[in-house]
Amino acid sequence: MTIRTILVDDEPLATQGLMLRLQAHDDVEVIGTASNGREAIRAIKTHKPDLVFLDIQMPGFDGFSVIQGLMDVDPPLFVFVTAYSEHALRAFEVQAVDYLEKPVLEDRLATTMERVRQRMAERGAQQHAERLAEALAEHAPEAAEELGENAPAAAPESGRFEKMINIKDQGQIFRVDVDTIERIDAAGDYMCIQTGDNTLILRETMKDLEKRLDPRRFQRVHRSTIVNLDLVRQVKPHTNGECFLVLNSGAQVKVSRSYRDVVARFVH
Repeated sequence: MTIRTILVDDEPLATQGLMLRLQAHDDVEVIGTASNGREAIRAIKTHKPDLVFLDIQMPGFDGFSVIQGLMDVDPPLFVFVTAYSEHALRAFEVQAVDYLEKPVLEDRLATTMERVRQRMAERGAQQHAERLAEALAEHAPEAAEELGENAPAAAPESGRFEKMINIKDQGQIFRVDVDTIERIDAAGDYMCIQTGDNTLILRETMKDLEKRLDPRRFQRVHRSTIVNLDLVRQVKPHTNGECFLVLNSGAQVKVSRSYRDVVARFVH
C-alpha cells in the first residue's frame, strides 16, 4: 500500500529535510507540499492524502486551525512536526498519530511510520467491511442477512476500537496500552484506569469510554466497573446470584445480577 503524503511547513529547509528522510520508506509517496495553513487545507481537500506531516506554528492558520478547517471532509492521518514540545498535549487531544520534534531523527521517524501503517491497516479493514456490507445489501440482500446472522458480534468493526488510550495527568501524557488495563472504575465523570499496581485518572464518562473499547474483551460487570475479560483468572460464586471475578493482580470485582450474562462465557 502506498501512503500518499503531504508535507506542511513554512520552513523550506524543514520540508526538504523531512522529504529526504522519507525516501528511506519505499511505501511513502510525497504528493504535495504547503507552506501555510490555507495552502494546506486546499491541498488536502484537492488531493485527499492518506497522511499529512503538519507543522504547528505557521503564519496565518496554525496546524490546529488546519484540522478545524477540514471538519467537513473525511480527514487524513496527521503527524505533527514542530520545534516546540509544549504543543504535544493538544496534538494528542486531536487524535494525531504521533508528534515529532525538530530536527526529526531517522529512528524516531521510523517509529512514527510504523504507527501510521498500523492505523491505516485498521482503517482499511473497517472500510472494506463496510463496503462489502453495502454491496451485499444492494445486490444480494438475502446473503447480507445470512451473513449478519452468522457473523461474530462486533467482528466487522474490530479495527475501530482503541489500542492505546492517551491520559493527561499534571501536564503530562501517558499512553496506556489497552492490553494492560485490568479494570476501569467510574467516579462521576472521571474513570480510574487500573493497570495492575498503577492507577491513572481519565476525564471521560463510562458510556463514552465503552464505545472506544472492544466489547469482546472489555465488559461492564457492575454499574460503575468495566473489566478486561482476558485478565480474569477465577470466578467465585456469591449469594443472590452474584459472583466475584478474581483478576490477575489478585483484585476481586463483584459482578451484579444485572450483568450475570458476562460470567456465562467463563462457565460454558
